[in-house]
Amino acid sequence: MSKSTLKTVLELGPIAAFFVAYLLLRDRTYMVAGTEYSGFVLITAGFVPLLALCTFLLWQLTGELSKMQIVTLVLVVVFGALTVWFNDERFFKMKPTLIYLIFGAILGVGLLRGKSYLRSVMGDAVPLDGTGWMILTRRFCALFFGLALLNEVVWRTMSTDAWVNFKTFGLTAAIFVFFILQGRLFREHGTGSDD
Repeated sequence: MSKSTLKTVLELGPIAAFFVAYLLLRDRTYMVAGTEYSGFVLITAGFVPLLALCTFLLWQLTGELSKMQIVTLVLVVVFGALTVWFNDERFFKMKPTLIYLIFGAILGVGLLRGKSYLRSVMGDAVPLDGTGWMILTRRFCALFFGLALLNEVVWRTMSTDAWVNFKTFGLTAAIFVFFILQGRLFREHGTGSDD
């Protein structure tokens, strides 16, 4: 297995494992130490150490972790622990909202300071001029706040099945479509060198 394939497996594997486990265990309840847990809560209890392990292996493989990966891991651990401790799946469903609010707020603070914090995270992957980075940062900021709001609407008004499908496929598709819609920006502000 190539290094890039292994990296992809480590990044996407925990999400795929969560989804498959949810499909298998969603309608069941389990008695653990005298407390009854839903399949969702039990899966969350397994997802947290799996994500931590995959993040550690990713760090071992690449020698680095992005700030986004670290923040995501911390929030997964905290909200996963709250979900299991209080035996309440709502905590885990709130996690994406908080992640997107934090990322949106960080980008927003940078914009208020006239800086693109997104450039420091993605600069090596996306060659843009300074104007392009500011435009892309504003758009990402709006995307993150929009996804936070959408996650809140979905988990508060729809079934757990709908939320799991939304989290697994909807959020991923939204980010994919967002990048496709940036084609014109990449063409107009793309550059092969730093400015």
